[in-house]
Amino acid sequence: WCWTGFPLNCGGTDEVTLGNEKYIPDDGFILTGTKGTVKTPGILPILSTLRFFPDGQARKYCYAFQVTKGGKYLVRTIYYYGGFDGGKEPPVFDQIVQGTKWATVNTTEDYAKGQTTYYEIIVVSPTKTLNVCLARNKNTTSYPFISAMVVQSLENSMYNSSDFTKYALTTVARNYFGQEGGAISFPDDQYYRLWEPFHDKNQPTVESKSNVTSSDFWNFPPAKAFTRGFTTSRGKTIRFQWPPMSVPATKYYVAMYFQDNRTPSPYSWRVFSVTLNGLLFYKDLNVTEKGVTVYASEWPLSGVTELMLTPADDMPVGPVINAAEVLQLLPYGSRTQTRDVIAMEALGSSFDDPPADWVGDPCLPPENSWTGVTCTHELMARVQKIELRNKGLAGSISPSIANLTALTSISLGGNKLTGEIPDMGSLKDLQYLYVTLPNFLLISLFLFLVLTIKDVYVLGTEQQFTRQDPRLATE
Repeated sequence: WCWTGFPLNCGGTDEVTLGNEKYIPDDGFILTGTKGTVKTPGILPILSTLRFFPDGQARKYCYAFQVTKGGKYLVRTIYYYGGFDGGKEPPVFDQIVQGTKWATVNTTEDYAKGQTTYYEIIVVSPTKTLNVCLARNKNTTSYPFISAMVVQSLENSMYNSSDFTKYALTTVARNYFGQEGGAISFPDDQYYRLWEPFHDKNQPTVESKSNVTSSDFWNFPPAKAFTRGFTTSRGKTIRFQWPPMSVPATKYYVAMYFQDNRTPSPYSWRVFSVTLNGLLFYKDLNVTEKGVTVYASEWPLSGVTELMLTPADDMPVGPVINAAEVLQLLPYGSRTQTRDVIAMEALGSSFDDPPADWVGDPCLPPENSWTGVTCTHELMARVQKIELRNKGLAGSISPSIANLTALTSISLGGNKLTGEIPDMGSLKDLQYLYVTLPNFLLISLFLFLVLTIKDVYVLGTEQQFTRQDPRLATE
């Protein structure tokens, strides 16, 4: 089966219903971490529990979702500190998706205001497993934690002008204009996106006289986002700061949604031009009661920006805008060869108790590779060394290890592995192999090496096998 929805109640033991949203426990999606509780009075049920990660040796802590390869997914992580660790300030840490650092989680400012913090990204999964991970960084003083998470599949048409083979989209702002109150989300938005209200006392608002159909727009904005909007009188320009925060200088996906609010008539329309951050975004946009979207896939923004709607000459009415969203392009770093990822996952599954961080991308980000795993630093990373001696491992060695054709060193000695030795004849670059096995398997291992790898010799009784290379002769 493939994961398509339902938010997670991280660290919770029971299913929680919040409005129309059902949050399920996260136990089935992560193998590490400790469940904790928050005692802050009056908080939402999903914020009263969390999962935190006290293991300081693990390089990352990963959730794994079985998804459709090539499928498009929205991921939202939600954080509320609540002093769960006895401290006064929230820890700072990283979050990672599919081997790419996504963001640094810093909830300090929001927590001081009694608010939650969330991060959101849209990503296409290149494999059948989507991994969302947390990791310590140099500024982490306590334990990484998470309160809730949403992973939701999206329609292929959504945001499809973006090249998801090169980058993901991280949400900066998603707003509906002219209304006060709560955010629009599920079930009004069937994809669990959050549309936050944006109110400006300097902008007149207007209520729509007709309805729109969400499916008429390729990003499926909720119909509720069109019920009101900013407008102005004839001949005047709408001008306000949006997005509502200063943004770093880079490229963004920007989409805006418009609908003429008046009673439908074949003789009425609104025509105006859209300027964003001083650059013409769209000229002479014709907005009718059916609604229209304009977008840009890679629009440059920097710092504090301004959105301006300027009416065309002789228009009987002023401009109008209902909703908009802006998402930052997040370029992927290097990637691990899929064959290596699959092989390492199978190898980890063959161990009875693999290291806790053997989930997610085995190589990336480089500072968060799996414990005992060294990789090449290329556009497509390859697993080069496996060093797991004396780790208390039990189980067997998966035959998938033969698919790790860039391996130069395997060290599994000092463990309690059993079973047959896989055929490793495909590992042409293998120079060093160290295992501890029962004596009857030692003979088969030695015969395997003699028959498949040239220039092999045995050192002592530690069951080490090394290619004749002067650089390794001291082992």
